[in-house]
Amino acid sequence: MTTLKKNLITFALIPVATMVSAQKKDSTPNKVIAFVTDKFPQARDLNIEFTQITPYKFSPELYGNDLPENKIKSFQQVKANANVYIIKNRKWMLSASLNYRFTSINAENNINLFSEENVNKGNFHYHSEAINVTRFAKVFNKIAVFSATASVDGSDQRFERIRGMVTGSLVLKANAKTKMTLGGAVLIDPSTPISALPIFTYEHKFDNGWVADIILPKKVLVRKDIFSNGRISFGTEMDNTSFYLYPLEKTYEFRQLEINSGAIYEHNLGGNFIGTLKTGIRATPSSRIFEKKESQRDFIFDANAKPSFYFNVGISYNPFGRTKRK
Repeated sequence: MTTLKKNLITFALIPVATMVSAQKKDSTPNKVIAFVTDKFPQARDLNIEFTQITPYKFSPELYGNDLPENKIKSFQQVKANANVYIIKNRKWMLSASLNYRFTSINAENNINLFSEENVNKGNFHYHSEAINVTRFAKVFNKIAVFSATASVDGSDQRFERIRGMVTGSLVLKANAKTKMTLGGAVLIDPSTPISALPIFTYEHKFDNGWVADIILPKKVLVRKDIFSNGRISFGTEMDNTSFYLYPLEKTYEFRQLEINSGAIYEHNLGGNFIGTLKTGIRATPSSRIFEKKESQRDFIFDANAKPSFYFNVGISYNPFGRTKRK
């Protein structure tokens, strides 16, 4: 799952996960856009966040040979993204996303990855841009959402990959308490070991105020509004880190799957601003480096990391929303 890019899956799921939450009198595209009027929308128009990871040990493997255990002394990351809705009508919606990520890593010991070049620290820039076309229809008398996404990514040196994704989802249930959809996605990316995957979303409001918020394969959360403008969530979210390396006039890619389990607190600050705090335990089941022209299966470097603690703080601004305080 390390090849699952966050911006792609987010744009595929926004129409599915949010359109059923609007009032029935709204048109279909307005139901999709309605998520920005929530106090805590599923996606944020503009968002910036900082992540700090505590030191952790990892066991590296290079060309199938085990290397001595090493330690990441520091890991910081800054992310910024924007989601823009360009065109919408009764049957179509055109949207775009811009994403930037800065990652700083410092290992305790050098790792000889590329000939005589030792690596133990570095600052890496990664960006991706995506455009998404969404089509609304009815299948078996149920609302269906089809989308096609094209994206490019790269580093501070140049653009690197062009990717694509096609999704389709069917709204199985939508009432005051429960919303459920089922669908699938086809990934167009020669480097990915997975070309297709299912998509399932489920939201259920319990009588005690708690809400189950599930978007597979992205997250499993339970959440509840607290205070007058706050929300607390507990559960697990999947994320990833990617960037490009340029040793010996070749292009390599680093991909890392991250599973964050813990607590999230969001607070509506008024004026369309939302502050977010996240903390918990991060598991990193896969960290690989491979040549860009190869598949991720053909990696030269792999690492298994010990769990570590993470802390994330972020702020978002939703100019199209009505995120007012009560």
